Amino acid sequence: MPPLWNNNPTQALNESFRHIATTRMAGFPLANPMLEVEAVAFRRYERSGHWLGVMICPWAMNLMLLPAPGAAWPDKMAGDKHTWHFPSGDYDFTIAEEEALGTYHLCSLFSPPTEFESQEAARQTAYAVLAALVLEGGGEEPPTEAPPSRRSFLGLGR
Repeated sequence: MPPLWNNNPTQALNESFRHIATTRMAGFPLANPMLEVEAVAFRRYERSGHWLGVMICPWAMNLMLLPAPGAAWPDKMAGDKHTWHFPSGDYDFTIAEEEALGTYHLCSLFSPPTEFESQEAARQTAYAVLAALVLEGGGEEPPTEAPPSRRSFLGLGR
């Protein structure tokens, strides 16, 4: 069982990913120099009970879930996939693990996040993603064809 987060994981996420930024990802050629590590809007999501938010990093922007006490958490290994259901649809998350964080699930939104000219633009996109995620049908009519790609879900084309 992964560590359970009784309290908001924002500080731990920021510390862990800042460490990653200065070690494993230092000098990553596709990193966006306009972005810095920031955990955005992590809150307990009422449907699953887990911590949900967006992690902005110079090399990626990911939707993330971290386990909370009293909520079912899938028993899977790092690298496996798990589908989480949200009002806007089903999304595949990759299971990841960091020593300081334990197991968490991530869904890549932008990798690398070269579209952003500022931290504020990335932050506002993170808030928009979280709002759209919890709207039934993504705020639109239910799809009659295959679900949209992540880029089209965010209004960025196919």
